[in-house]
Amino acid sequence: MTETAHQQSVSGANKIKLVLAWAFVSIPLLWGVYNTLDKASQLFR
Repeated sequence: MTETAHQQSVSGANKIKLVLAWAFVSIPLLWGVYNTLDKASQLFR
């Protein structure tokens, strides 16, 4: 059985939505990781 590979073209508006969605998730996540590492490093001083 063979699978056909298909590519979906992504329009400009969808690319912007995708970038905004990733930014919406990743910015608070990175901020939380940074703060956690900062607080943890203070414990070992």
